Amino acid sequence: MTDETDPSDLPTSRMLSWARNSAIYRLERRMMTEKQLFDAITRKAKEKFEDISVAQLKAVADFAVKFAYDNKVLDDSAYAEISTRSAVRGGKSKRAIAQKLAVKGVSSDKVEAALEAADDLYAAAIFARKRAFGPFRRVELDEKRKAKELSAFARNGFSFDIGRKVFDMSFEDAEEVIFAGRL
Repeated sequence: MTDETDPSDLPTSRMLSWARNSAIYRLERRMMTEKQLFDAITRKAKEKFEDISVAQLKAVADFAVKFAYDNKVLDDSAYAEISTRSAVRGGKSKRAIAQKLAVKGVSSDKVEAALEAADDLYAAAIFARKRAFGPFRRVELDEKRKAKELSAFARNGFSFDIGRKVFDMSFEDAEEVIFAGRL
């Protein structure tokens, strides 16, 4: 028995050319993780090439990912950092951001590195402003409203301490936290 691969397992030059062009097309439009690109190429290659084998599928997707890395248009660390900054500005908690990045296939060490600069207090203040909670509340506070607001913080991944702190802030303190976080 030899170590050579079966020729039918090797992708054709047409498949590789398509994979390169497809990777360029996708990455020109939006930033992707390695897993997202691999999955997209695999899914589309199954549609495009009817008799493609499993080994060819993997080879085509691996080729597209390697091409993207070689041309420096695929970087999971940069993706994690940019997504984290954007999500914090949108009022997302560290926990919610970490979960979303994990689903997108970003490794846990890259997620941890990206989350180091994230500020849950700032994100919680943004969340409160968006939802008109705590210091941004426009209606009278009763027990039902209090429970609703505190549970919304928890459902969105903020710790009880952070949620309670923002809930109890004055409007001026909350605005100060938001202003300080923008720097």
